[in-house]
Amino acid sequence: MSELILYYGRECPHCKAMMPLVERLEREVGIKFEKKEIWHNEKNKKEIKSKRKLIEAACGGEILIPCFYSRKTEAVFCREVPYEKLREWAIKNS
Repeated sequence: MSELILYYGRECPHCKAMMPLVERLEREVGIKFEKKEIWHNEKNKKEIKSKRKLIEAACGGEILIPCFYSRKTEAVFCREVPYEKLREWAIKNS
């Protein structure tokens, strides 16, 4: 099981923009994300909602996607970000 989770929506344009960066990071650094679709999967939707307080605190008071979560550190960030920011966060929190 990966320490890092990516919560995303299948049709979300921001999630689609981040997916190639996540895949690049997985290839280049070897860090793996567990990818959990939340718009069409009730179990995953319930799971992200269980982390509501952490996610809202990190994401401006809302649950936003894409949402990146670390099981190890409980660190969270959301929205589209440049590759280097994603890489830095993933290395720090994996």
